[in-house]
Parts: sequence; C-alpha cells; structure tokens
Amino acid sequence: MSLPVSNYATIERVEKLRQSKILREVQDKDTVAMFEDPLENDMVLNMGPQHPATHGVLRVLLRLDGENIAKCVPELGYLHRGFEKLAESCTYHEFIPHTDRLDYLSPLSNNVGICMAIEKAAGVHVPERGVWVRMLVCELARISSHLLAMGATSMDVGAMTVFLWTFTEREKQYDLFERICGARFTTSFARIGGVANDIPDDVLRDVRLWLNQLPERMKEVEGLVNRNRIFVDRMAGVGHITAEKAIDLGLTGPTLRGSGVARDLRRDQPYMYYDQMDFDVITRNDGDCYSRYSVRNAEIWESMKICHQVIDRLEKMPRTPVLADDQPQSVLSRKANIYTKMEELINDFMIINFGTMPPAGETYTAIESPKGELGFFIVSDGTGHPWKLKIRSPSSSNLQALKHMSEGSMVSDVVAIIGSIDPVMGEADK
Repeated sequence: MSLPVSNYATIERVEKLRQSKILREVQDKDTVAMFEDPLENDMVLNMGPQHPATHGVLRVLLRLDGENIAKCVPELGYLHRGFEKLAESCTYHEFIPHTDRLDYLSPLSNNVGICMAIEKAAGVHVPERGVWVRMLVCELARISSHLLAMGATSMDVGAMTVFLWTFTEREKQYDLFERICGARFTTSFARIGGVANDIPDDVLRDVRLWLNQLPERMKEVEGLVNRNRIFVDRMAGVGHITAEKAIDLGLTGPTLRGSGVARDLRRDQPYMYYDQMDFDVITRNDGDCYSRYSVRNAEIWESMKICHQVIDRLEKMPRTPVLADDQPQSVLSRKANIYTKMEELINDFMIINFGTMPPAGETYTAIESPKGELGFFIVSDGTGHPWKLKIRSPSSSNLQALKHMSEGSMVSDVVAIIGSIDPVMGEADK
C-alpha cells in the first residue's frame, strides 16, 4: 500500500506506521478509508487539532485531490473534559459553575439551562421577576455570542477590522455582566429557584443605553463586510447543506435556520415568558456559509428587540424576590438569613452537604442557546447527586455537518465553513 506524504507526515513516520500495522488495527472505517487506494495526486492532511482556524482543539482529517477535498473526517475529543461524569459526583448546585465552561461564550445562558433542568426534575418554581431577569441575561448572552461569531468568521476569511469592532462591543457587555453578577466571564449567575441577585436600576439603565448605541455599531459592521466582494466570494455558495440533510443530522440553531428551517425553541416550545415576546425567527434559504452568517447577524437585532421588551417589564414591576424563598429543602437561603436564623442555617447545611433531591425519574429540558438546542437529560435516583446527566450540546451536533459541507470544497473553504458553524469545543468535548 502506497501512502501519501503530507507536510505533517515524514517518510520515516509513514514507514513506521506501515511496519507496526497500526492502520490495519484502526476500527474507524472513515479514517481507514482516508488511506485506502489513494490516487496518484492524493494527499492526506491533518488540519488541527492545534490550528488557529479550528476554534480550539478540533482535528479535521482531509484527503485532498490537489486543493479539492475528496474526503473529510472531523474528529472531536481532544479536550477530555468529562463534565457528564463529573456531574455524578457533584450535587446539583455544585454542577452549575461547570456549565460556565461548556459554551464559554454564553455562560449566562448555560446557567439558566441547567437550573431549569434541575427545577423541572425537582418541581421547583421560580418567582416571576427572577424569570424576567433570566430572559434578559440569556438574550444579552446571545448578542455576545453572535458578535464574536461574526467577528471570528470575518477574521477567518481576512476581515480583521470586524473582529476588533465586535470585540469592542463585547467588552462593553462584560463590564455590564460584572455589574450584574460580579464576574465578567464565568458568571454562575443562575440559581436553583431563580437568580443570585436582582439587577439594580442603574445597571438596567446602562444596559438600555448600551442597547441604544448598538444599532449604529452594527450598521458599521454590516456596511464593512455584508456586501464586500471578497467576503461574499469567500462565503456565498461555500459549505452548502440542504434543509433535509440538516434535519437528518440533527442540526439546530443558526446552522439549521441557515438552511431555511424555521426551528426555534423560544417560539416552538416556549419556556420562561418568550410566548409574550414580539420577535421573528430568522431563516435564510441558501444553506451556505453566508446564510449562516446572515442569520446570526439578523438575530442580534431580534435579541435587541427582546431585551428592550424585558427591560420595560422589569422597570414597571415591583421589586419582588428573584429567588424562591418558600422551598427551603431545594433552594439555598440568602446569606443574611443563614447567618441570623437557625432554620435557614440547617437548610443550608443540608443542601450544601446532601444536595437538592429530586424524586427518582428522568427529565429532559432544553433551551435555545445561541448555538442551538442545549439540552440536559437528568436521571435521578432520589439522591442529591444525578445518577446520570447527559448534555445535548449544539456544537457537538452541528459539527456532524462539517464532513458534508466540506467534501467537494477547497482547503481554504474549510476555515470559512468551521467559522460558519461557530463551534465551541468546550461543549463539544463534554
């Protein structure tokens, strides 16, 4: 068998593989097929896992015919995080900070997702004002994630300025996040039964001020690249996937809506108070990189609309509790009460040491995270630790499409395609 030699495989390395018969022992049929019956001009190339365009630690094994991709095998698993196994040795409350590290570009949204899953399993309700606060931080997280997606995708195809402009707006957001919850990046803001604290009036005012100036910044970004000939040529018609194939692969979020499928859990399976919001589900029908970029671009505008509506509600509401205080067996008490009241001290001791104890059973809870459907499947055995916690992460599901989007394209297109999927390997390698 004649093996091609790439930039990443020396003649000695290929000879060693042949002698040790490693290729014959590999069980992955797709990977084996990469090396079988190569054409005269074929080359096998590793892109990643240490590559600036693979968004962290994604390995893409490419079989090339010249510069055209004959076969593509994406390989996940280089991060080795093990969150699902870690959950089995954590109480439900202890696991919340781990979700900051899933899609670490939208930790506020992840926190809400896991808390909603625990609340569904344990039968915990959330005060009305706490739900509105959760909605606001979720939409701010969506804007933050999409700003970075637009900037990183643009930088991947050569438009550095867009990345700097979108990062500037995210820095302003992080200043607001710090004032909302005390942390800029890994927030751990949501709690079982609500949120850690209410949002002060001056912070709500400054969030509104930031939202009011964002449209002008967005128009500048859109004017720079949306009709730029180089940008359009690199994105339009590249990485195409049909609606039928996208559905078959289980794609969600902007990656699915970029193929014309109007699927959004906020509208189709309403949670919190999204059924009271006025917003549009954005779709584009071309199914290419430019469509997926355009969906995220337009969704920022829809999230701005939702944020304004939520802030209107919060400003008109009385300052009622944002954390359930009538379910002490499941919800942590406020520190002021723990330090001054014996009953709350006992409840805090029990929850911290033994955890919230949902009844035995199985529940699945999903939210529309910035990247798609983020779901948590909890199997409870009645103790304070989940017997099993399975995370349905959108990045992991959406990366299944990379093979189908890439084959037939050129090597340079892989960078644009990965950017248009917008994966975060922190939740793909969970």
